[in-house]
Amino acid sequence: MKPLTKKRLKASLIDGCISTAASLAAEYFLRKKIKNEAFHMIVLPILSQYTLEYVQLKNSGQTIGYKLMGIELKSEDGKELTNEQILKRMVHRDTTSTIAYIKNRDSFEGQAGKLFPHDRKAGTIVMETTK
Repeated sequence: MKPLTKKRLKASLIDGCISTAASLAAEYFLRKKIKNEAFHMIVLPILSQYTLEYVQLKNSGQTIGYKLMGIELKSEDGKELTNEQILKRMVHRDTTSTIAYIKNRDSFEGQAGKLFPHDRKAGTIVMETTK
């Protein structure tokens, strides 16, 4: 596994922990107002994860995990990340990208870990931050 891929994995784990904590906090406050268990078990965790990730990427191109690992998400064309790119990347990563990984694991090591299949689909690239 390439060093950048390891950083991406660690960043993803950090972001997952933060998202889980946010989801649990939201559940604590919403439990009495929303009685539907499916909402608390399915909708709230996904909504928490996507909202946190979207807001952070839109504001700075980095999530907390990305910042801690010293990486950032950029548009391939060098322009500012668009809403469409961020959303397309998140949805593709959590759906068809998993199938791509199972079929061809090597495709996840494209360009030394900078470009995963969901990055190709969204026109984004992950790079180490420059100091």
